[in-house]
Amino acid sequence: MKKRKDVLEALSRGKINIEEAEVLLNKMTLEQIDELAVIDYDREERSGIPEVVMAGTKENMQIVSIVRSIVERKGIALITRAIENQTEFLTKNLVDYEFEVSGSKSHQTILVKSKEWKEPETNGCIAILTAGTSDIIFANEVEGVAKLMGVEYLTYYDVGVAGMHRLLEPLKEIREKDVDAIVVLAGMEGALPTLVASLLDIPVIGVPIPVGYGYGGNGETALASMLQSCAPGLSVMNIGNGFGAGAFACLIAKRRTK
Repeated sequence: MKKRKDVLEALSRGKINIEEAEVLLNKMTLEQIDELAVIDYDREERSGIPEVVMAGTKENMQIVSIVRSIVERKGIALITRAIENQTEFLTKNLVDYEFEVSGSKSHQTILVKSKEWKEPETNGCIAILTAGTSDIIFANEVEGVAKLMGVEYLTYYDVGVAGMHRLLEPLKEIREKDVDAIVVLAGMEGALPTLVASLLDIPVIGVPIPVGYGYGGNGETALASMLQSCAPGLSVMNIGNGFGAGAFACLIAKRRTK
């Protein structure tokens, strides 16, 4: 039983008693993994956004334990900010699972799935635009969240303002597809989200990317530029927060298509 609804249906049909239902519901809420982590399985039903594993400074075996627990319960887990040797370790220690890996050697987004997991029907649609190819590793986080939350997505890479003509066809398709929200990732001066927000009546979420030269090359200039945007309808995430942008966009999409 993976959802509260399953437990309640089993209780109503007499397949389990009240005490058994209480135990199952409590297990669905939180799980302690040794002294390492407390997994919040109830987060998806409570907030609409599932628990996600940020690899970051975690040790390899810690990630294995957390991911195994989530996949056993949910059938799928999303890992962000992994590096290549962490991915290699995971594939060697979780041989019964399927892996979908995207990104670079130092910044990988990973979906780990049980062989029994089936993709949910999509609900809503978002668009993902990157100003340049350096932004794609952050866009992969947005894509991973969309897959996890069952939201369709369209991707358009390398359509920044250095060549505005590249943006024309994507905007046309976004209008035709009746997209619910748009995530725009841009480094340098971070101008692309403002341009997109000025041309479409769709919520735009800007993600400043830590790419550029000299002062502001860590994303500060892009962040300040987006925060000072003249175009209404633009929301701005923190530097490099593709995961947060994807979650926000997917919530909009699923809410709109209820």
